[in-house]
Amino acid sequence: MTMKSTESDSMLSHHTEDIFKPHAGVTAAGTSSSHSIARMDDGINALAPLQLEQRRLIHREESVRQQSDAFREIRTRLLAMGGLQNFVTLVVSVSPRSGGSFVARNMAAAFAFDEAKTSLLIDCNLRYPSQHKALGVDPAKGGLIDFLEHPVLGIAHILYHTGVPRLRLIPAGTARENGGEYFSSFRMRAVLDSLRCRYVDRYLFLDGPAIKGSPDARILSELADFVVVVAGYGRDTPAAISQAVANFDPGKLAGVVFNHVP
Repeated sequence: MTMKSTESDSMLSHHTEDIFKPHAGVTAAGTSSSHSIARMDDGINALAPLQLEQRRLIHREESVRQQSDAFREIRTRLLAMGGLQNFVTLVVSVSPRSGGSFVARNMAAAFAFDEAKTSLLIDCNLRYPSQHKALGVDPAKGGLIDFLEHPVLGIAHILYHTGVPRLRLIPAGTARENGGEYFSSFRMRAVLDSLRCRYVDRYLFLDGPAIKGSPDARILSELADFVVVVAGYGRDTPAAISQAVANFDPGKLAGVVFNHVP
């Protein structure tokens, strides 16, 4: 997929190539979809199409039809792999600035397009968190790391509206020198299990750090049902892509998305 790079022109403009392979279904348990969806839409002020484009988010209007269809296709393939139950998807790029956060954000938005589903985007890129800025969210009440340090506060206060119906964000939270150590903790696993299992219509997307130069992507993959690798077209070589995907369990690897395709 490609995106115009100038800050003054942030309209969506990209194509996509993706490679996916079959994956066994996963299981989860939860409560009714209608109850969850009602909670997700409570009091939300939906963003207009132009506002969504400024945030580099897909929408239903014709101006970004090609881009929306590309992410809908990825959604369709993931749902076919996951079967009837919801799941956790980790999105990581091969190298920095290859567009992993962009892809994660729009995959979450594509799932939220379906009025029978909700999606939760969790920013796990602790070194370079970007989702709260991209979505125009002020994380005044903290984020993931703050909750993991002080779970007694409850998770509801770090679930932020995004302006997209049925899509919420958990930002990365306060930076910590060794924040990545939280990903291997029992508490992190328990949080993800709780977030997924409480509502059967909820799909979780973890925006992870680049695979190159960080062990966090591999650690996070242990918590996910699927892993989607984002490769920068013309940036990441075939050898680098092969080396990157070798970090993950082949049974979890959903596929590779090529970003910045001309």
